[in-house]
Amino acid sequence: MSIIDKITGKAKQAAGDLAGDRSLRRQGKKEEAKGNAKERLDKAQDSADREADRVADLERKT
Repeated sequence: MSIIDKITGKAKQAAGDLAGDRSLRRQGKKEEAKGNAKERLDKAQDSADREADRVADLERKT
């Protein structure tokens, strides 16, 4: 789930900042980026589904 990846990423970044652990901060950034990528993929899939439905409706009307 993208929101969980984003939240976990933010938490790891904060923990890395507090602990002075650059590796943990990097992990957090990667995890947050993963969540953002999943979110973009979900939006693209939704858009493609809507377009497929629109085309199917047009085909039925002709």
